Amino acid sequence: MSDSFVAAFKIIPLFTVLIVTTSCHTLSDTKTIKLAHGLSVTHSVHQAMEKMGEDLLVLSGGKLALEIYPSQQLGTERQSLELLQIGSLDMTKVSAGVLENFAPKMKIFGIPFLFRDREHSFEVLDGPIGKQLLDDGTKYWLKGLGYYDAGSRSFYTKERPVHSPEDLEGLKIRVMESVSAMNMVRALGGSPTPISWGELYTSLQQGVVDGAENNPPSFYLSKHYEVCKYYSLDEHTVLPDVLIASTHLWKRLSEKERKWVQQAVDNSVIHQRKLWAESEAEALSEVQKAGVEIIRPDKQIFQNQVADLYAKYKDQPEIYQIIREIQSL
Repeated sequence: MSDSFVAAFKIIPLFTVLIVTTSCHTLSDTKTIKLAHGLSVTHSVHQAMEKMGEDLLVLSGGKLALEIYPSQQLGTERQSLELLQIGSLDMTKVSAGVLENFAPKMKIFGIPFLFRDREHSFEVLDGPIGKQLLDDGTKYWLKGLGYYDAGSRSFYTKERPVHSPEDLEGLKIRVMESVSAMNMVRALGGSPTPISWGELYTSLQQGVVDGAENNPPSFYLSKHYEVCKYYSLDEHTVLPDVLIASTHLWKRLSEKERKWVQQAVDNSVIHQRKLWAESEAEALSEVQKAGVEIIRPDKQIFQNQVADLYAKYKDQPEIYQIIREIQSL
């Protein structure tokens, strides 16, 4: 285990869903599930997790409790996944873009302009294809439980607006540690630069990168709008957030306990998607008030530029078949 992992476990602050006990279930009867994520406590994902914890206590009659570590207290998304794999952490939330490094089929979500609209994406995520993709990580000790809405990702830049792919030429654009994201930015003419989320604000300030790409609430809550004054809503990818349990945890739980956890997750997904829609509208309004220019470019120009990316998956039959199934829905 690396020094960063050891240090992470020494961090004291955490957000704990209070344990409600009854006369039948004392504190010692309660199993605590530890969940870590990289977002702030004001984010819809964290708020949904708090609801998950409350529901889990009720559903289990106080037998299961959730302990939440937000804001990268236990490390980056990649580190959290590694902790799940060795059983040192029970649950986490990561972007599908990071998860593709552990569960290869998740790279499907990094393909630009895969979905027609938000309704189409939910149809896929909540249906058989979404379930199949959640199960793909099980052989890597990662059990997918559900998808949170993370909206659509778009480009934001410091020095010039992006109206077309030509405007990305020569710009260093921060991306996640995702091959799909890097391929997309290259196809659009930019220079992809992987940087962790926690280091991005400083990297933008210091000119390490010229811009980044993300959804409106992340752009707003991270305060990246203080540095980047142009936000181009090309909505190139829909990368859901994925809630994952360690298979080590799953094996320790009884069948009844698994059902309680899954029901609490399902409830939190519904709650988060509602909160997300509200936070997205608020984010766009607030960054505009702060002086950000919102650009709504012709998306077809961007789609045409990345059309060749689809053909690259023909030598990966399983991935290519899923692409065709999604586009036919």
